[in-house]
Amino acid sequence: MTARSEKPILKNKTYLYLTEFFAGMSVMAVELGASRLLAPYFSSSQIVWTIIIGTIMIALSLGNYWGGRAADRDPDPDKLYRRILIAAVWIAAIPVVGKYIILLVGGALVLTVSTNFLVIAAFLSCGILFVYPLFLLGTVTPSLVKYSVASLDESGSVVGTLGACNTVGSIIGTFLPTFVTIPAVGTAITFLIFSGILLVLGLIYFLSGRTGRKICTVAVIAFTLCSVLGQSGSAAFWETNLAYEGESIYNYLQVKDYSDSTVLSTNVLFGVQSIKMKQDGLTGMYYDYALAAPVMAGVAGKSDADILILGNGTGTYATQCGKYFPKARVEGVEIDGRITDLARTYFDLPASEKVTTYDGRTFLQNTGTQYDVILVDAYRDITIPFQMASREFFTLAKSHLKPGGVMVVNLNMTADGEDGINTALCDTIGSVFSSVATVDVGGSGNREVFAADGVNLEQALGTGNAASSSPNLASLMDTVSARLTAFTPGKQVMTDDRAPVEVLGMRMLDASIATELGYYKEIFRTQGFQGLLDQ
Repeated sequence: MTARSEKPILKNKTYLYLTEFFAGMSVMAVELGASRLLAPYFSSSQIVWTIIIGTIMIALSLGNYWGGRAADRDPDPDKLYRRILIAAVWIAAIPVVGKYIILLVGGALVLTVSTNFLVIAAFLSCGILFVYPLFLLGTVTPSLVKYSVASLDESGSVVGTLGACNTVGSIIGTFLPTFVTIPAVGTAITFLIFSGILLVLGLIYFLSGRTGRKICTVAVIAFTLCSVLGQSGSAAFWETNLAYEGESIYNYLQVKDYSDSTVLSTNVLFGVQSIKMKQDGLTGMYYDYALAAPVMAGVAGKSDADILILGNGTGTYATQCGKYFPKARVEGVEIDGRITDLARTYFDLPASEKVTTYDGRTFLQNTGTQYDVILVDAYRDITIPFQMASREFFTLAKSHLKPGGVMVVNLNMTADGEDGINTALCDTIGSVFSSVATVDVGGSGNREVFAADGVNLEQALGTGNAASSSPNLASLMDTVSARLTAFTPGKQVMTDDRAPVEVLGMRMLDASIATELGYYKEIFRTQGFQGLLDQ
């Protein structure tokens, strides 16, 4: 007598197909949830995505292999659905313990590694959190083949139907979290939703046969506890000044409110993306230095000047331009509409400023407007998106500049060698524009790159600054002028076909982290673990 005939529910192949369908759906949902869980700490770069996909594929392949051998050795469907219940509970627990495991892994690596910190930390965190439940789900397909195929005559159609169910489930599991659950209810509840689906699948199996009451009870209790504890956790749980924390299709978002400013961050660990100063004046950050571009372009003396911001964020630069160049028309492009909503709510972005929710390059391809100034400040975590870092993109931007117009590009880190990302970006810009100059921002790791055709940037800065009506802006421009350095382009030109921005960016970030790790390792060496905790 086969296992299938012993279990009445398994005589209905529809239930077996549903098991395959929901297992495939849950695998993809967990994979997408993994990217959002790791992104606040490690970024959502292509490198991190590669780690997630690779780790999960390893887990699934091991599950396929072991599950097939286990099904041949002991074709007991109770064991399969027990594994599904365990996977459900594990996935439900990820929102509860995930962020603590990530930080513990990071803390341990601070003391043990000197290079490739983010890659190693992301790989270990992903392995600890996701390999086991995805391994268990990987056993589903070979086990179901064992229970579904009654004879060789139907093996092809049954296996094909199981494969189709898994594929359709995977498709839905790809679109549903991205466009529905993560933006609507967040990553934590998304894990709980798909964990709950697996839980119900296992409960139906056991309860239909009036067996497995103990494991069902334990699974329900564990899932309930995870549902209660996992919904309210913050990715930055140590923060005490969060005014807002949430997620969009593109980003993890947090707004922090300080006594002197309000800031937007799209990561827990990487910097400030936008800022609003509560006192009138300059921000003290790279936005101020970027104001040299409208000065160079003589915007103050024009009545019909146009400024375009690609990567508007919450409108810090737009607000500054509106203040110091009130006659100019300022237009922003921001791919994440949720950030624009936060800008209106928390950052006093004027309703009069036009903000288009669009990709920056696509916007340029679809507009005929020309501008006096174009600021490129679009980032995908640690690097400029590759399609906005190529010679083709900068050629497109140049075509949208008026005569005498200036493009300014914000580079977010300067820990860079001759073969690094910043040098490659400057080389690429220099292959398009005849005049390129850079200035490092005081007190930060940012570098501003100014580019124009037929314009002596240093001379234009001095001429435009002479017409400035703001003493503090004029003083800052004197500082910029003193630090402005002409750039002679090299040969590292990036194109649409080859723009390794994430590899170069990760190398640069790794160098910055290595410097920071050296500081903490010295504290540990001299002051011990307590000194590290104090820091």
